[in-house]
Amino acid sequence: MFIGEYQHNIDPKKRLALPSKFRKELGANVVVTRGLDKCLFVYPAKVWKELAEKLGTLPMGESTTRSFVRLMLAGAVDADVDSQGRVLLPEYLKEYAGLDKNVTVAGLFNRLEIWDEEKWTAYKTKAEENTDEIAEQLGKLGIY
Repeated sequence: MFIGEYQHNIDPKKRLALPSKFRKELGANVVVTRGLDKCLFVYPAKVWKELAEKLGTLPMGESTTRSFVRLMLAGAVDADVDSQGRVLLPEYLKEYAGLDKNVTVAGLFNRLEIWDEEKWTAYKTKAEENTDEIAEQLGKLGIY
C-alpha cells in the first residue's frame, strides 16, 4: 500500500526518482499515465493490468466513457524503473501535468500521483479547507 507525500526533483534528463519506500512494491516496471486534476498516475504493472481490463469493459456508447478511457489508456506509457529507482517521464506527460523540476509524489493506496509541487500545495490547501464537506460526502457513501 502506498501512503504519504514526498518532495522530489525531475532531473535534466526527465527522470524522476521514485520514493525508496515504494520501490519494492512498484517493481521493475510501472505504467505512467495522465491522471485526474492535472497530475500523473503511476501504477505497478499488475495493478495497471487489472485497471486496463476494467476500462476495456466500459460501454463505448457514452462519450464521457470514451473520453475517460482515451485519457487513461492512450496517454499511458510503460516505464522501466532503473537501478537508482528512477523513471523517465515523456515530455507529453510532463506538459499535461505542468511538471518542471520540483514535484510531489503522493502515495494513494494502489497508485502514486505525481504533482507539480505548487499545484499540490494549492490542491491540498483547498481540500483541507473543505474537510467537513468531504466528510459529509463520505458519510453518505457509508465510508466515514
